[in-house]
Amino acid sequence: MKAGFIAIIGKPNVGKSTLLNRLMRFRLSIVTSKPQTTRQRILGILTEGEYQCYFIDTPGMIEPAYELQKAMVNQIKRSLDDADVIVWVVDPWFKNDPLAHDVKKTAGVRPIICAINKIDLVQKTELLAVIKQLQAVGVTEIIPVSARNGDGIEELKMSLFHLLPDSPFLYPPDHLSDGPERFFAAELIREAIFKKYEKEIPYATCVVIDEFTERQGAKDYIRAIIYVERRSQKGILIGKRGEALKQIGEIARRGIERFLGRPVFLELWVKVKKDWRKDKKFLKEAGL
Repeated sequence: MKAGFIAIIGKPNVGKSTLLNRLMRFRLSIVTSKPQTTRQRILGILTEGEYQCYFIDTPGMIEPAYELQKAMVNQIKRSLDDADVIVWVVDPWFKNDPLAHDVKKTAGVRPIICAINKIDLVQKTELLAVIKQLQAVGVTEIIPVSARNGDGIEELKMSLFHLLPDSPFLYPPDHLSDGPERFFAAELIREAIFKKYEKEIPYATCVVIDEFTERQGAKDYIRAIIYVERRSQKGILIGKRGEALKQIGEIARRGIERFLGRPVFLELWVKVKKDWRKDKKFLKEAGL
């Protein structure tokens, strides 16, 4: 039996979460077209035969400007320390990746596979220059993939299986994650906000599950609080006669029900927490 932790790292918007979902063959991590959607590390458990992979989806690497971003960067560093194998995700337009330095330092310590994602968007000849740059970093292996259509995924998976250390399984074979259901419910509410709003609003919101109650013979009850930084943002989220919040709730509820496989009653509230992204205490309480 072989098992181990695999950290998926990379810049924002290179497709780390999409790659995790493709490897898992399950929509575990929320995905949007906007960068920095992922805020917390997400563990995906893949079991195939005698192999068990613990994929850690991490936030995109950035230069932190406030406490939330500092916490995100710290999660990346912890994931690198915990990993038996690292998957460094880049795109075909690889240039000035802030992780290149860390990868080069880590290359002699643990195996690193560089996955060049989004190869469906370029000609194969265009990959040669990128591969040459990546070879200079000293990674264990370079595998071109498309997380969107599945190209190269099986090759990547087989390489990862080969690199796993000998170990008993840490989780039952039918487990997909170690995260509680309330965490994924909050993530799906955030995803609904990211899909509905542009720029400012998604990044200024934080979702906290206030109550999650399983009810026999009735729909599960979920009460979530969406925190924003300013009163004007609260007005935008709620919308005229509450229509905007109702739409977010509908999108989120459908996503939660698909994920859980059972019906839920979702209640959303919006509260103002000024400058919550800079508030260490609040971030800790919110699990960030």
